[in-house]
Amino acid sequence: MTRTPQPVSPAAARVGAVSDAMIHASGLRKSFEAGGTTVEAVKGIDVEVRPGEAFGFLGPNGAGKSSTMRMIAAVSPVSAGTLRILGMDPAVDGPKIRARIGVCPQEDTLDTELNVRDNLYIYGRYFGLPRAEVRQRAEELLEFVQLTEKASAKVEDLSGGMKRRLTIARSLINKPDLLLLDEPTTGLDPQARHVVWDRLFRLKQQGVTLVLTTHYMDEAEQLCDRLVVMDKGLIVAEGSPASLITQYSTREVTELRFALGENEAIAAQVEDLAERVEVLPDRLLLYSADGEETIAKVHERGLRPVMSLVRRSTLEDVFLRLTGRTLVD
Repeated sequence: MTRTPQPVSPAAARVGAVSDAMIHASGLRKSFEAGGTTVEAVKGIDVEVRPGEAFGFLGPNGAGKSSTMRMIAAVSPVSAGTLRILGMDPAVDGPKIRARIGVCPQEDTLDTELNVRDNLYIYGRYFGLPRAEVRQRAEELLEFVQLTEKASAKVEDLSGGMKRRLTIARSLINKPDLLLLDEPTTGLDPQARHVVWDRLFRLKQQGVTLVLTTHYMDEAEQLCDRLVVMDKGLIVAEGSPASLITQYSTREVTELRFALGENEAIAAQVEDLAERVEVLPDRLLLYSADGEETIAKVHERGLRPVMSLVRRSTLEDVFLRLTGRTLVD
């Protein structure tokens, strides 16, 4: 029902020296061969992450988020463009960069043969840290992620949320200047997700720069000072969660559900009642400043939805506006 805004490159004109940024990317591209064809996962993006902020890459699977994160982690070479991490070139200074960053991968890679404490200790020794320092740091991190009581437990005995917290603790063993988190709460139940959010928020308060990918809109709103919305390898919008919602959506959204197969026809009947109408397979979304007033007008026209609700706009509405699909497509 609406025209999709064209992709933008908002970081291109950003003020600030490259040397002051934790991450600076200009025209960044990543391509690889698959099945005899070249796939371009990242298609020329501009990104700048400032010290001490929580920066997010929001988008569905296949948007290019993880490919970007691997380049930032200095484990995947840049295909084209410029990338500087902590002021260094990953093509030249990969080991130096990796020594100063922490990485929490999308899949837990914990050693199930070791107990919780030893997972931290052994990982810390990979960085060449003295034994006494690693032991002290391990105990501090176990307390930080609330796993002190599980220090002697085997990893396989931990819940999913506990494993995720242990993975985060492990990524902090070298006291990184920059922490990369790829889908940090995927697969966790709501309570476990909130515990992880709390730990990450505390890290931000301590001055750690966070960069995370997520396809959870509420996670991005909770954690990110600033984010980019990615789709098909491009950045389509950038800003704070609040500014993006203000720019690309309305204050409220009215959700209406009608009988199967009726949404398209009814959309035409209510098109003038909202600034924008989106037709989804299971419901209509009407974007307006006053959702209750919108529902009242729908009823005045003799339309009786099976279900109706009014909610505030979210980043998912922003993504739907920008790409024409939801975050979970």
